[in-house]
Amino acid sequence: MELPTIAAPGVRERADAVADAACHLYDTVMPWGTGAAPGRWSRTAAEDAAEAIETTAHALASIDPGAELVLAPVHAALADLRRRLGLAPADPLTVDGLPATPRTVGNPRRTRWVRVLTPPSPRQPPSRTTS
Repeated sequence: MELPTIAAPGVRERADAVADAACHLYDTVMPWGTGAAPGRWSRTAAEDAAEAIETTAHALASIDPGAELVLAPVHAALADLRRRLGLAPADPLTVDGLPATPRTVGNPRRTRWVRVLTPPSPRQPPSRTTS
């Protein structure tokens, strides 16, 4: 398959921004020539990076009818990475390694949005003011 030279509106710019962001992330966690240990990852940062790769793989799957099968190992590898890091799973995978439920929303960032319940503040008696 030969791709066209011109992408749909916004595709080239967004793909370029993703590539730049990935390079900046790599440079942040793997500093050049300093001899320093790689940067530290937080749970949220690791989950954000995994979601970026997963979402990009979903977008790339629309290039060609067979692209989804080619990208299946990416989803399987990220599912394994999420398990190893103790992160919430993204989409469940089928036996072929494909996401069982195709994305139906424009912004799939939903895996870490867990509501945390906090106890209510103790009730205070009404203040009595005299005038």
